[in-house]
Amino acid sequence: MREFSIATPSYSELFRIFGRIGLLSFGGPAGQIALMHRELVEERQWLDEPRFLHALNFCMLLPGPEAMQLATYSGWLLRGVGGGLLAGLLFVLPGFVVIMGLSALYFHHGDLPVVAGILFGLKAAVLAIVVEALIRVSKRALKSRLAWVLAVSAFVAIALLKLPFPLIVLGAGAIGILASVIRPSGEILHLEKLATDLPGLAGPTLRAVLVWGLIWLSPLAMLLLVPGVPDAYAAMALFFSKAAIVTFGGAYAVLAYVGQQAVEVHGWLMPGDMLAGLGLAETTPGPLILVLVFVGFLGGAREAGLDPLTGGLIGGTLAMFFTFAPCFLWIFAGAPHIERLRSVKWLSAGLSAITAAVVGVICNLAVWFALHVLFGRVREAAFWPFTLPVPDVSTFNIAALAIALCASVALLRFHINLFVLLGAATLAGIAAVLLS
Repeated sequence: MREFSIATPSYSELFRIFGRIGLLSFGGPAGQIALMHRELVEERQWLDEPRFLHALNFCMLLPGPEAMQLATYSGWLLRGVGGGLLAGLLFVLPGFVVIMGLSALYFHHGDLPVVAGILFGLKAAVLAIVVEALIRVSKRALKSRLAWVLAVSAFVAIALLKLPFPLIVLGAGAIGILASVIRPSGEILHLEKLATDLPGLAGPTLRAVLVWGLIWLSPLAMLLLVPGVPDAYAAMALFFSKAAIVTFGGAYAVLAYVGQQAVEVHGWLMPGDMLAGLGLAETTPGPLILVLVFVGFLGGAREAGLDPLTGGLIGGTLAMFFTFAPCFLWIFAGAPHIERLRSVKWLSAGLSAITAAVVGVICNLAVWFALHVLFGRVREAAFWPFTLPVPDVSTFNIAALAIALCASVALLRFHINLFVLLGAATLAGIAAVLLS
């Protein structure tokens, strides 16, 4: 395999492409990762396949939204810290603007049939996007028998045995390392030769930690210590900073924790708000963890003691800042070391095994999403040692299935543009709700 040299696109090219990715990044992490792969690896060849997967493996190990961190990592590879900052912000900002607008719409007009129809149609279409993305990720990551075994095992572990995501990741990594010891040539996981050229990218870790630590923690200290700051905002800053540290496994892994704290402890949400917020976040561009912006908006609107719109906008902004600022710290401090270790075969084998396991985790998310789109109620039933999701058949929604199937055919067979697809699904969803 020939050595691959990273392309050096201009900042205007980075802005155009990562802006496009940010606007089209629907479908959760699976769809977002697939979109970045298509734009950066397949179409423009700015990154090669092994380097993209290596970056993905590292981001899967970090707390926080892996797709946003992968965008930041990719931008860092292409243009250093400036490129990483630009790519990460462009990945988040379009979704942030949309979710803020939808949060305000929900707060003031959430019971309107047209709004419900828009959400209904978009959720059904996103199901097709998730399935298409899962197919793409599987083709890229599952290139050996062991990789398939790890993916299936990870699905069973997280979907049926309810094992924690960090345990699955560590177990897969250990198996990959063991496989590299048994077969040092790498054929068990089909490891590819890795290029190691990274001129000028390895920056001082201590400086990155200090700079981004101050950017993150200084506003937190001010909100906690300065007199006159509404208690709700101080609590949000601390809560979302804590959530950013513990969200291993992506947004789904932290939804139960956030929902319970936001409803029962802080009183920012009413019962049922969290599912509505999840529906909004699923249908906006950007990482699913933007649902925390919805939480921050409602909390600020209800608890800050300000005009609801002003309080909500400040609360949503705080949620975004304290959720995503740590992500830049993890990438800019850790990426140089990870890239220097790319040629270490046992580490590459462990990370490749983790990628295979994450395919199973993403498959679980796709199944979870499909059940909640197609059925009005889903409960869990224990059949030791398994816990199975059991949908209420009487709540099956044939309109959601019809929209999802049409969207799947349009996307997988005819490769319809995403904006056209989502627009058509929105109109179908409005019609379904108004005619029901």
